[in-house]
Amino acid sequence: MTDHTAAVADKLAALYTSSFGGKETGRYRLPQKLLRELFGVRRLYPDDITSLSRALFERGYVLIDMDSFYVVMSANSFVNYRRLSAEAIRDEER
Repeated sequence: MTDHTAAVADKLAALYTSSFGGKETGRYRLPQKLLRELFGVRRLYPDDITSLSRALFERGYVLIDMDSFYVVMSANSFVNYRRLSAEAIRDEER
């Protein structure tokens, strides 16, 4: 991970706890254009997104690629999801 990627990850993590868009804190969406501006580039490559995803995950956040935009969420958001079991899959197939 480059220092620049780390700086972008720090900025995105800080925004998670900032008030904007009518909410005090929490998940948010980020257009590709704005992410390119944060990186200071005209084009983002898959390696850039992978590095940013890893950097954010180290900070406790998840970057989700939604094709035309990205979502930043707390990794803790996923802790209480119900778990899928092999039994549930077998039951559904019947």
